[in-house]
Amino acid sequence: MGGVSGTGGAGARRRRRAPARLAALVPLVLALLPVLPPGPAVAAAYAATAADPPTAAVSQRQAGAGGNVTVTGRGWRPHTLLTLLICGQNMIGGTNSCANGDGRTATTDDRGAFATRLPVAEPPKPCPCVVHVAAVTGPAAAADAAFKVAGHPVAPLPQDVSAGRLAVLAQPRLTGSSGLLTWFGAPPQRELTVTVGNLGSVPAKDPVFQVGTSHGVFAPRWDDQRWRGTVPAGRKAEVRLPVELAAGAHGDYLVSLKYGGRLLVEQPWEVGRPWGVTLFWLLLCLVVPAAVFRIGMAVVDRVRPPRPQRHRRRDAYEHDDAYERGDAYEYDDAYDRNPGTGTGAAPDGAPVLPWFTPDTAPSTTATERPPSKGS
Repeated sequence: MGGVSGTGGAGARRRRRAPARLAALVPLVLALLPVLPPGPAVAAAYAATAADPPTAAVSQRQAGAGGNVTVTGRGWRPHTLLTLLICGQNMIGGTNSCANGDGRTATTDDRGAFATRLPVAEPPKPCPCVVHVAAVTGPAAAADAAFKVAGHPVAPLPQDVSAGRLAVLAQPRLTGSSGLLTWFGAPPQRELTVTVGNLGSVPAKDPVFQVGTSHGVFAPRWDDQRWRGTVPAGRKAEVRLPVELAAGAHGDYLVSLKYGGRLLVEQPWEVGRPWGVTLFWLLLCLVVPAAVFRIGMAVVDRVRPPRPQRHRRRDAYEHDDAYERGDAYEYDDAYDRNPGTGTGAAPDGAPVLPWFTPDTAPSTTATERPPSKGS
């Protein structure tokens, strides 16, 4: 009896311990549930949700500026940050056609749904308008809901210039050279030559390109240029677009080309310094002071009182005139004819200076010095 009772007591103790062990395993199982792979049903539901594109809807199709409209959406990723904007022209021009200052944000719930109120504002572009919802975090996703802003102008949609998908097929190049005027500061000019191919299914007729030039860390300055011609679908064409910089530009520049809002190429351009301008200013700094100095000296000569002249003897003037006329030899002949008396007459009755001979010189007619002592 005792053995039976002992065995029954051990079984009862094991039966009492089993629920306790199960209770201890429950937290471990709950902790492992997020790590375990989903079952077939959960996986199928997740795949179906991911395959469906996200949607957006508005509580009313029309409202005036200053009012509010409720925007709802489904099929978004859970816990995703979204932006909500009212855009004109069906947002074919990007966010530049949206009322960005009056936009709102929303975050999806665990099921990928949201609902938020959006103030109605007039976009910068005319209608047809849409409420544009886009994901900010994670992979790109967007959805539009048709909406009309009461009182806002309505205009036809612009022609889609990006119907043909153009891509650059060869290395771009800048053709042309600088002339003499560019050396003196004229605007440098080149021609950007690119070979583009139409990867779309429709021809690109008269495409509009954006040509930009930038220097250093500054942003490019874009210029819209229409290329006259058609690039058939699946064909290529050579496009030439003029590029011009500002007057006196020099240094390292970067020429960019965009089409349909997409950057196609970037080509560096090294522009030489216009040394002619430097030479011009250098000459100007030398010539102008010299001219001013000459003008000043001329003015001083005009306003300065005349200087008194020293009178010369008449015979000296006549002597100079005779030398200028070539009569100097006549003077010499007259002196030679009367060397002792010094009375020889010069041509034209001009007086002559006394002429001395070795015998009549003053040194020979002086009183003889007394003989020295002892001679």
